[in-house]
Amino acid sequence: MALFSKTTKKKVATKTATKVAVAKSAGASVAEGLSWVLIGPRITEKATQVSEKGIYVFDVATAANKMQIAKAMFQVYKVHPVKVRVAQVRGKTVRNARTGMTGKRVSGKKAYVYLKKGDTISIM
Repeated sequence: MALFSKTTKKKVATKTATKVAVAKSAGASVAEGLSWVLIGPRITEKATQVSEKGIYVFDVATAANKMQIAKAMFQVYKVHPVKVRVAQVRGKTVRNARTGMTGKRVSGKKAYVYLKKGDTISIM
């Protein structure tokens, strides 16, 4: 019955306390700036086609939500987005042709940012 001893319960309580402390510190960093949210523009064939319609695609941090992405767009590009859509990007399995070893690319998150008619941003 060592699983239910008092020492184990204390460790669980400290882990919960550290999670709360990390969440509070993350809230403080949000107030300072949201530059960590936008990793960079996602430049693909599909992204360039939809940019003509006022929709821009960005790679964003996996911990970011829609509100943070919208606020970061205003901080960086001084544009208020009309709508933000978020999609998960799965990491692909890749194979090295020389060694034959397989690996995995990193997973991530991308955001489609919709702007008002007439609003544009320069990505390059």
